[in-house]
Amino acid sequence: MKHRLALGIDVGTSGVRVAALDDDLTVVTVTKAAMDLSKGPRNDPAIWLGALTDALSAMLQAIDASSIEAVCVDGTSGTVLALDAAAAPIGHALMYNDAVEDRAIPEAIAAVAPRQSAAHGASSALARSISLQTRPGIVRIAHQADWIAERLAGKPVPSDESNALKTGYDPVARGWPGWMSEAGINTGLLPDIVATGTMTGVTSGAFGLPEGIPIVAGVSDGCASFLATGASTPGDGVTALGTTLTLKLLSDKPIFAPEYGIYSHRIGDQWLAGGASNSGGEALAAYFAPDEIAALSERINPETSTGLNYYPLPRTGERFPVNDPGLVSRVDPRPETRQDFLQGLLEGIAAIEKRGFERLAELGGPELTSIRTVGGGASNRTWTRMRTRMLNTSEAPVASGEAAAGSARIAWGFVKGRA
Repeated sequence: MKHRLALGIDVGTSGVRVAALDDDLTVVTVTKAAMDLSKGPRNDPAIWLGALTDALSAMLQAIDASSIEAVCVDGTSGTVLALDAAAAPIGHALMYNDAVEDRAIPEAIAAVAPRQSAAHGASSALARSISLQTRPGIVRIAHQADWIAERLAGKPVPSDESNALKTGYDPVARGWPGWMSEAGINTGLLPDIVATGTMTGVTSGAFGLPEGIPIVAGVSDGCASFLATGASTPGDGVTALGTTLTLKLLSDKPIFAPEYGIYSHRIGDQWLAGGASNSGGEALAAYFAPDEIAALSERINPETSTGLNYYPLPRTGERFPVNDPGLVSRVDPRPETRQDFLQGLLEGIAAIEKRGFERLAELGGPELTSIRTVGGGASNRTWTRMRTRMLNTSEAPVASGEAAAGSARIAWGFVKGRA
């Protein structure tokens, strides 16, 4: 008996990954292809298609294509492109981190957008869309994930509520708000929006995929990464211990606190909110090399506390769980041993994490009930035990670290909901 499979496609900043999940949500295989930047820049949609072609080709060599039940795409949040009447890109895309140079654009947005909107600023997808609409021949604006899904379908498809958030979409009212026209965008250029998990079309036979496979509306890449871990219930949290400390919490209600950089992505009837502290791996790296952290961690007792009350920052300023541009790193007094100093730093970052989840709860989110950890710091078992003790919650296993697996989970949600 052959596996039934769902495919998730993740279009990242440097490549494309495709994950195949079977019906018990186990990752069967993952294929990937780097973007060939010798042929063009990473904001050239043709470069995305080259990587997509290679990654899907590798996947279709590894699985039985007739077993695919549905496919879902995620893309970089806020990446937008202008399309002509033939759905061809007009110039290069404006990427998730591109800021518009015309200062009048974010000023016009700020004059009319509610404070909780994710469309504020020169690097918002709305600002980029306003800039794009002046390109000659434009008839539509699409997000990266929408356009990739269009390539699979062979015709335009709606966008989703997650990718549309930074373009100004109101996920509470579930529509493009009226103030957007006042901000200067021609809303007639924007895509229709459907809920994540909605069928938006079927495959056309492009890229070697069989015809007629349902295409399912996805999410942004960050939301897909969260879902890939297996987190699925309000109160489930995911911490990314990388250069910085990023927290995400699944909630049954939206959380908006722009002063902390917190917005909520709508994923069906649930909401994903999060915040990012400047603390994290970069603050540790100022004092310890990775090998020394690993060696000293083996000697630390995570059931004890140094009481040092550190707040490690790589430089002055913090944004979450406190918003204080003048906050100075606190790493004194220094204990006698390197081991105790490291423990104090690890405790300090764990305390920031704890305060972060408390902040999300204060803003209307649920209490944390489980924690999953991704990023480089996830392998430090001493730190994990220290953190779960301080958070007073259980550690949950991470199903996958691949954003593509999160999109495949969305595809399975559609398949199982239809059954």
